[in-house]
Amino acid sequence: MNFKQISIALYATYLTNRYGLKLKKVKTSKEIFDLRLEYAHILLNKLNISVKVKNKEKIPKDGQYLLISNHRSIIDPLIIELALENSNINGYWVAKKELYNSFFFGTFTRNAATLLLNRDAVNMTPFFKEIKSIVRMGSSIFIFPEGTRNKEDIPLAPFKEGSRIIALKNRLPILPVYIKSNANEVLKEAIVKRTKNLTVEIEIGDIIDYKDKTPLEENYKKQFLK
Repeated sequence: MNFKQISIALYATYLTNRYGLKLKKVKTSKEIFDLRLEYAHILLNKLNISVKVKNKEKIPKDGQYLLISNHRSIIDPLIIELALENSNINGYWVAKKELYNSFFFGTFTRNAATLLLNRDAVNMTPFFKEIKSIVRMGSSIFIFPEGTRNKEDIPLAPFKEGSRIIALKNRLPILPVYIKSNANEVLKEAIVKRTKNLTVEIEIGDIIDYKDKTPLEENYKKQFLK
């Protein structure tokens, strides 16, 4: 790593932990959602990455949804936050337990309105109960159905069944979004070529009824991977 790359890594670490501490001090979900968006703007601006939204008119103005997205990069949640900023859709992110203990993300993740998913847990009942409680409070749920970042040379990794279960149990319409750009490659380029303006494109799909019996992965592919 050269000096510029080290400096951006240090800045990102500082900013992430600074906002983690700010999030820890706030008391309402609205304050948390606002800080998440502010953080996304600052970090992506620092990286000279802008977000282009295709089919922006398909984003509902308000309501509760299970938002699903493909996942390739650590900046995917920030991209989605920016895509939704002109709507009133706010949600809790489902996050794997490894992020809770991360030096880089731990403080931020624990305080940023996230749901801890322990994939090794034998009993998932507490996880689903927590989701139901959050939905009753009026929030949406945001999740990556692939379960982890897709690092393979394929457009989409297989979906886990949990996303569909969440939608069914909570009667949540499903809002599918697709990050068309490989955000991980864009991030790498942003770090190497800091003066270059880069764009990530995200596409909004049609709402999927939670009662739709078509497998969620199949429905998603029909919308985005024709």
